[in-house]
Amino acid sequence: MTFKINDFIVGNSPLILELKKLLTQVSDTDASILILGESGTGKELVARAIHNLSSRSSNNFIPVNCGAIPKDLLESELFGHKKGAFTGAYSDRKGRFHLADKGTIFLDEIGDMQLDMQVKLLRVLQEKVVDPVGSNSPVNVDVRVVAATHQNIESLIKEGKFREDLYYRINVIPIEIPPLRSRIEDIDLLINKFIEKNTIHFDDSVIAYLKAYHWPGNIRELINFIQRIKAIANTNKIKLEEIPDFVLPRIDANLKNNAKDNGMNNIKKESIDFNDLLVDKNNDEKEENLNFIPETGVDLKKSVTDMEIALIKEALKKSDGNVTKAAKLLNLGRTTLIEKINKYKLN
Repeated sequence: MTFKINDFIVGNSPLILELKKLLTQVSDTDASILILGESGTGKELVARAIHNLSSRSSNNFIPVNCGAIPKDLLESELFGHKKGAFTGAYSDRKGRFHLADKGTIFLDEIGDMQLDMQVKLLRVLQEKVVDPVGSNSPVNVDVRVVAATHQNIESLIKEGKFREDLYYRINVIPIEIPPLRSRIEDIDLLINKFIEKNTIHFDDSVIAYLKAYHWPGNIRELINFIQRIKAIANTNKIKLEEIPDFVLPRIDANLKNNAKDNGMNNIKKESIDFNDLLVDKNNDEKEENLNFIPETGVDLKKSVTDMEIALIKEALKKSDGNVTKAAKLLNLGRTTLIEKINKYKLN
């Protein structure tokens, strides 16, 4: 079966179009890939896309959640074991690497892997052999490795919790998946994707409400929301006022009322100029006396965006336009900062 990138990744936002382009370029190689992104952004889906778009697609895709398997069992799960190697080993068993031979293994949440296992994994990646527990005969494997984590691996390295040599081995091609709040314009397409056979339809007020939400749980949270709606829906056309409060994501009550009235078209657009906050005005006014919020209120989302843009500009200025240095000043990954620069069209 022939797959296309749109079979896996839904969306037409600039960040998703860049992601699709990158996946198309790197899928049909044997280079190790490290997928970065918040929980719920779809890291395993991206890993499956990489596998199915590659020349290995006719062979196995084997996912392993490194954080879900007890550390004393992970070695056996990954590399297999021989009969009698330990209590309960009643027969020989192939490990996940052996099962993924000629295919792809997906090591999810690799940041949770213990240091002793990291050493053994590094040898597998370097030598392309696995040592089943209790065996003296290494087994050759031809496996493409795709790893993923929601953690900051560079911080784990500094804390001594992740091996730097393993990091460079798995991070040949880094891929960062944007959170849903950074691609909110894809909400409509995602909803159509997850509502099977158009069984229900959302009123414009519902769509407006969902686009105003922050989505900390990302796409996984959106899927859960749609499943709850499908479970309680009494009509095909869902309006905002028909959805119980316990089902809706929690956002400001005034925002919900505005969405009910007019699809949020008349929400007041006031924001704070955070560039002013970054300038030392040489006054002695104490913080508790500052009043940033006008009586008419503010648009929090836009204000936070303004602050983010101002901080990025300031970091770029202090680093003379060096993105790597600016990313360190902001405690961001370089790829993340580049995405934000492109998102906000900063030069």
